[in-house]
Amino acid sequence: MSGTSEGPTPAADLIRPAVTDSNHQASRRTNGEVSDPLRSAFVSAPLAMAVVDREGLVVTANDALADLLGAAPGELAGRVAADLVDLASDARTWHAYRELLRGREARLRCTRRLKQPEGHSVWVQVTVSPLPEGTDGVLLAAADISARRELQARLRHLQMHDPVTRLANRTLFFERLSAALDVEAYERGGTGRIGLCYLDLDGFKAVNDTLGHRVGDRLLAAVAERLTRCADEAGYGRASAPLVARLGGDEFALLVEDSTGTEQLADLAESVLTALQAPFDLAGQRLSLSASIGVVERQAAGTTATGLMQAADTTLYWAKADGKSRWTLFDPERNAHRMTRQALASTLRPAIDRGEFTLEYQPLVGMANGRLSGVEALVRWNHPQFGMLTPNRFIGLAEEDGAIVPLGRWVLATACRQARRWQLEHPDEPPIFVSVNVAVRQVWDSDLVEDVAEILAETGLEPHLLQLELTESAVMGSAGRPLQALQALSEMGVRIAIDDFGTGYSNLAYLSRLPVSVLKLDGSFVRGFQYEDSGAHPNPADEVIVEAMIELAHRLGLTVTAECVETSAQAGRLRRIGCDTGQGWLYSRPVSPDRISELLDCPSDQAGQAGQAGQAVGNA
Repeated sequence: MSGTSEGPTPAADLIRPAVTDSNHQASRRTNGEVSDPLRSAFVSAPLAMAVVDREGLVVTANDALADLLGAAPGELAGRVAADLVDLASDARTWHAYRELLRGREARLRCTRRLKQPEGHSVWVQVTVSPLPEGTDGVLLAAADISARRELQARLRHLQMHDPVTRLANRTLFFERLSAALDVEAYERGGTGRIGLCYLDLDGFKAVNDTLGHRVGDRLLAAVAERLTRCADEAGYGRASAPLVARLGGDEFALLVEDSTGTEQLADLAESVLTALQAPFDLAGQRLSLSASIGVVERQAAGTTATGLMQAADTTLYWAKADGKSRWTLFDPERNAHRMTRQALASTLRPAIDRGEFTLEYQPLVGMANGRLSGVEALVRWNHPQFGMLTPNRFIGLAEEDGAIVPLGRWVLATACRQARRWQLEHPDEPPIFVSVNVAVRQVWDSDLVEDVAEILAETGLEPHLLQLELTESAVMGSAGRPLQALQALSEMGVRIAIDDFGTGYSNLAYLSRLPVSVLKLDGSFVRGFQYEDSGAHPNPADEVIVEAMIELAHRLGLTVTAECVETSAQAGRLRRIGCDTGQGWLYSRPVSPDRISELLDCPSDQAGQAGQAGQAVGNA
């Protein structure tokens, strides 16, 4: 009879023996069963396939699947399909597979690594999809993708490794670093710490420039071999060896996952330095080099790849700055100082416009009569975050980035304006001069002569009441523009002083050819004069040197100011050997403009009043 199907055709019907009766074949096609040509294609197909029933059991499998799994033909029928291709190894795939068997999913695709009975493994891409409508069960197909996986692995290796040294490259290094810093990585176990040796070859550029890049590449490869050997030795007896990577140029890194502390990283860095000390023999060339290494070791928790690399880069810079051919351990305190320095440098120029700078004035007292003859203007930065900062915290930064030019112009204008105000407020007293420090960069990067002329004209201060101080190293050997500027200022009537004299060239003969009128003796000479108060024995050499410098300066028509005068014994001795002016805490610390006004109000006892003002500041 030609009855019609009342439900899906069982998957078992797919494997019935082929028959030749044409009427029976027509009946099978009517009931949705697979025709003999289709069954023949299934059996002989090169793609490994199996028909699986709704219970997940293999109904039939072709020879290609048996060969792929290393089984004999006919052995797979009745087996659990999920076990054959490892579908239960992860929850997500297993759930999708079960839903597909129930008819609720359209398709499943996943990649699995299967081990054959002989011991070797194959990578397969497994696809599970429903059979044609009207047929009960699903079709499982497995394609061998081992060759493709091998090609992908080879391409990834090329992508992740440096062609010159065959080490891990920057991409692989950061991939490993990010994985090591992942929360799940260090919460699964281990020490929870991470370490990094970041090194740079000292003088490698000279090798490239003189011997060529081919020799340079050979040297890099030889360095890589030694670094790998150091890493292997460091990893002996541990779970893994440090990862060695070339980050670019002559920069390398050794990443230590699950480090045990700074001692382990220090030992690794020391072994690297030792390994690189031995000469390299390359194609008849015997080369020697060294390396500088920045070492960082810390808890992985709370650390980012960017933060770790910044710390390593900073520490490598310290190693270079400290003399090269060494390793340096990251120091949080030193880094905090560097960060503060960067913060100051980035806000220095805007701070001038915001009015965060102020001036204090330290008296310059005549040694013979004890009268206030002048003041030195000293700039302070009232920083909103770091408080009141003295010049040693920011002047160097200002000189580096050129901010010293606008800052110096502001100091000069403010000091001249204040000196003129004192003069107007005390018309019956001899006017005092103001001394302003000038950096040599102000001479090179601006028209100092024009600035001074404009400020004097604007404030009404007479030129002889302005003294400009330059350091000895800046003045000595001056030629060209600096010398021309000094001569022009001197001809204008401005006094030129050399600050910290005695610490540099100390060439008095050269001074005779410069437009200098004042020498300021460095405080290191004056400190040797404290013996009368301290009970220590005098240093005859200090006295002889200072007395000789004062005498020679006077013969050259120069006046002498002694800095750092702190005791009456020092002042008395300096006065007896002919020093003209004194400056120091004996008279006063740097004080506000109002305190200087108080001293001018009491000219009869200016030295004593200055000392009291300085004491008051010191106690504040």
